[in-house]
Order: sequence, then structure tokens, then C-alpha cells
Amino acid sequence: MYDYFLGGETNWAIDRAAAERAIELLPWVRDMAKANRAFLRRAVRYCLAEGIAQFVDIGSGIPTVGNVHEVAGELNPRSKVVYVDNEPVAIAHGQVQLEQTGEPGRHGMVQADLRDPDQLWQRVLDTGILDPARPTALLVVAVLHFIPDEEWPQAALADYRQRLAPGSALVLSHGTLDAVTPAQQEQLDAYTRHYAKTQNPLVWRSRTEFAEFLGDYPLVEPGITWVPDWRPDPTIAPELRTDLTDPSQSMVYAAVGRKP
Repeated sequence: MYDYFLGGETNWAIDRAAAERAIELLPWVRDMAKANRAFLRRAVRYCLAEGIAQFVDIGSGIPTVGNVHEVAGELNPRSKVVYVDNEPVAIAHGQVQLEQTGEPGRHGMVQADLRDPDQLWQRVLDTGILDPARPTALLVVAVLHFIPDEEWPQAALADYRQRLAPGSALVLSHGTLDAVTPAQQEQLDAYTRHYAKTQNPLVWRSRTEFAEFLGDYPLVEPGITWVPDWRPDPTIAPELRTDLTDPSQSMVYAAVGRKP
């Protein structure tokens, strides 16, 4: 559905039907997805400007508008990216995408699950693409709100934070109901029930709960914000412009932490 919300072409009839129903229930959900994707691009550019040139994108999904290796490659032709997803269809399409637009030795994709840090990190290292001793940007964008507490996403993130080299960045975004008005609550309840029927039920979390995923990493300014407010860029790509009248309408928190 995410690809459909972004105007991508890698989606199927079942995705489009589910996405259209989601739009009926929450008309601004497409803008939420665009705002989140724009944040990802800005965060990647921030990391590159800070000298971080290797990325691990967990839960990257099916290739869609503005992939990380394409955004990074525009600013640093030597940047490296390893995509990670647990869905076979995402892996298959990702590998095709990298055959067309990637470069062997700099770009790769592995099948692994965020909830199994040992296996995931080993598969990332097995690609030979990344140097674990160098700073890495770990991207976990719009993923954690699909993992319930009973599957221990907090412990998984703590594990990844420990593995990263000093100077690394942790880039996170997460859905929340913190700013939902009483008038919107019924819509959100219906939207949440809709997702509960899919393979990826939603788990909304508060600002405090979101902050736990960042651990003791110092936050890059402006700290935890709504996704449109994290270092906004007036030159945003036309395909990612939104009609959101208030940043809180994005219903997604964003933050970047740095490992000392």
C-alpha cells in the first residue's frame, strides 16, 4: 500500500484495493506517507553531510519513489546501501531494482527480520558491502509501528544501537495518536481496524514510547518532531508535496540520534 500512496508503480490489485479503502477511512493518509518519505530523504542527506556514507535500511519494502541508494548516490557516488526486508516479494523486486539501478559491491539486499538482530546483522555483514568499524546510518522508518510490544521491538533496537560504530546515526519514524482530536477518533478507530485485517496491524505509540527506541543516543536538532518539521527543505520534490495544513496531521514522529 505504501508504494501506492506514494504514486509508485510496484503494487498489485489487492494493494490498490486496500489502499483505496484506507484513503476512504483516512483521506490524508497519502499525505502522511509522502511526508514520511520526504523525511527519509532529508535524513539520508543529513547523514551524508555528516560524513556517514553507508546505510542499512531495515524494512525497506518494495522499491518505490526515491530509493535510498539513489538519493545517497546523488550526493556521494561512493555511498553504500544494504536493504533489509522480511517479505520475499520485496526481496525479489528489490534485487531486480538493484540490477537495474544499483552497483555490485555498493548496493545489496538481504532477507531478514528486524526482530532477530543476530541473524539480520550477520546477513548484512555477509554482503561484504559495509565496514562495521565505520559509522553507519541505520534507517528504521515507518516500520516499528507494525511490531507489537509482545514481540520486543525495544530490545531489538537496543541490540542494534549497541552494534553500531561510534558516530553512527539511528533514523526513526513512528505513527502516533498523540495529536488526534475527538472528532478524528472515530476515523482513526476505523482505520486501525482496517489495518488489523492486513498482515501488518498498526501499533500506535506515544512520544514517550517512541523516545525509548532511541535509548541514550543524543538527538540531532530539532529532536523528536512531527515528520514535516524535521529539518524541512523548501525544495521538496514535487511528488512528495502534501496538503497537510498542520505538521501534527502527519501523525508520525521523527528523530535522528547519534552514537557518541
